[in-house]
Amino acid sequence: MDFDKVFTVGVLTPHAAPGPETEMPDMAPGQVRVEVSRTRNAMSCSSRDAASTSPDGLRAQAGATALDEEASALLPAVDVLAFASTGSGYALGYDEESALVRRLRERWDVPVCATSLSAVSALRSRQVKRISLVHPPWFGSSLNELGAEYFRSQGFEVVDARLAALPDDPDQVQPAMVVEWVAQHLRHRAEAVFIGGNGLRAARAIHHLESRTGRLVLQANQVLLWSVLQHAGAPVTVRGFGKLFDDRRPDGNKTEER
Repeated sequence: MDFDKVFTVGVLTPHAAPGPETEMPDMAPGQVRVEVSRTRNAMSCSSRDAASTSPDGLRAQAGATALDEEASALLPAVDVLAFASTGSGYALGYDEESALVRRLRERWDVPVCATSLSAVSALRSRQVKRISLVHPPWFGSSLNELGAEYFRSQGFEVVDARLAALPDDPDQVQPAMVVEWVAQHLRHRAEAVFIGGNGLRAARAIHHLESRTGRLVLQANQVLLWSVLQHAGAPVTVRGFGKLFDDRRPDGNKTEER
């Protein structure tokens, strides 16, 4: 691929709330742009609409027909496809989400990543075993529990999984709110925390949380950007958005662990 110009990420999502299209360019200004294709019945992230985050609804929106329709609206104008839905990954489970990514990759012949898979890869890259999960209130108890099950299925010890006491409306959530809530509730045994939910725009909370807690902090749009850059070998530099990017060279490869 030729990355002399801006690297373009094609985001596929069943959610109406903005997320990756805001945070990815913010993490790599002037280097990354995002094109978004939402499913025809894109769902609100508000907890007032219970169906919007039901596991069955998310599985339906992740079907082959819906995603192929989204992908066809983006290609060939993008360098990589990113399925941006933490909750969909939880609802599908690791194996089914992996199969979804493989099918899209084979169908469209481009690198493909997904949020929850990316979180697992990021944690493994740092040899993390014990994690805390933080989810937005609109996830509800079902997705919160599925999130814990998702990571346990991959061998992680989930110290706790909680719905953060934040506003139900993603537009009302400020990074400072996320910093305060997570810092006050993070369990001592956790080596890292994953803040799920691509509609929870918390990337700007990462650096402050890592400084305050001394733990690795991962966030949905951050791990998704990290993964697409890794898979595509894109020469994009990200600074100030967490330790996850610290061992990544601008050519897209990881530096050797010392």
